[in-house]
Amino acid sequence: MSPLRGGYLALALTGAGQALFAMWHGARLTLPIPFAPGMEGQAALVTLALILWALAETRVRRNWTALISIPAALMLGPGCGLPLYLFLRTRPVV
Repeated sequence: MSPLRGGYLALALTGAGQALFAMWHGARLTLPIPFAPGMEGQAALVTLALILWALAETRVRRNWTALISIPAALMLGPGCGLPLYLFLRTRPVV
């Protein structure tokens, strides 16, 4: 694994940890839609942009495993979803 991919993976795990920490400590949703805990409007827009980008680029590259980042972004927020997508995107596609 390259240092770049390792960095992406570390960021994804950090983002997931922060989201889970917020859930365990009583953070509540501020939007009436099921996004990650504590997500404000700007973060929701970032998540939607990530989803559109992941769908469009995955369709071109045919790297279907990168779509795992979409549920991660919706459940844990863009702090986890974006680095996870970049981690999965930079792996060699067979």
